[in-house]
Amino acid sequence: MPAATTPRPDVTLALTRGIARMMQDMGLAVLAEFKLPNGRRADLAGLCPKGMLTIVEIKSCREDLAVDTKWPEYKDYCDRFFFGVSEVFPFEMIPEEEGLIVADAFGGAILREAAEDKLAGARRKAVTLRFARQAASAAAAF
Repeated sequence: MPAATTPRPDVTLALTRGIARMMQDMGLAVLAEFKLPNGRRADLAGLCPKGMLTIVEIKSCREDLAVDTKWPEYKDYCDRFFFGVSEVFPFEMIPEEEGLIVADAFGGAILREAAEDKLAGARRKAVTLRFARQAASAAAAF
């Protein structure tokens, strides 16, 4: 099946669901559309029991990645950064130094581990507090 060239919300939704499931299976607390201090929104953010923060940027097609110039700004707010794509995405487009997750609506697998770039203590505290506050706000919205 050829890779689509136009961003597709149905693919993004399926990938978000599958990658979130995978992250939860790995023991991470997961938030979608995590608001970063720089005003950007990460597609998925995960916090492990030891406090390590992971961000996943989901790409539905080659065009979605080609026009995105903001993703490097997410890396200042996590310990690990991944791209999440479908099995038909052209993997060679993903920068080799970044992590790679391949998924569908039901789960995912890490094809390439992300390099660990540990956050400084003050930044970790600020981002973790933001994560907790956003999670609490989402839980309280009824």
